Amino acid sequence: MNVLIVEDDKVLSLLLSKMVETLNYNVLGLCTKGSEAITKTEELSPDVVLMDIMLEDTMDGIEAVKAIQKNDKKVKIIYVTGNSDAYNRGRAAETDYVDFLVKPVRLDNLKQALKKIDPSL
Repeated sequence: MNVLIVEDDKVLSLLLSKMVETLNYNVLGLCTKGSEAITKTEELSPDVVLMDIMLEDTMDGIEAVKAIQKNDKKVKIIYVTGNSDAYNRGRAAETDYVDFLVKPVRLDNLKQALKKIDPSL
C-alpha cells in the first residue's frame, strides 16, 4: 500500500513516515501544504493519505481532502491531527474518511486505522 503524508511539522512527518515503513508500507512522499497534497495525490495516486488538518498555507487539510476527493474517489483518508474539537470533527465529517487519529499518534493507533483499509495488516 502506498501512503502520502501531509503534515507541516517536519519531526511528526518523519515519525509518521517511520511508522508507515515499520508497518511495511511505502511512503510515496511528504507534503506540508494542502495545495501540494492535491498535486501530489494527482501525480502519485496513493492508496492512503495521512492528512493533518492545520497546514502551512491558507488551505487546511479538510479543504484539501475535499479537493482530492473530487478528483479521486478511491483514495482513502486518515486524519492525523491535534485539532479534535467539535468544529473540525464536524467539518471532517463532510468528507469520506477512514479514521480520525488525535496526536500524539502511536504505532498501534496507526496500525488499527490502516487495518480498516488493509485487513491483512
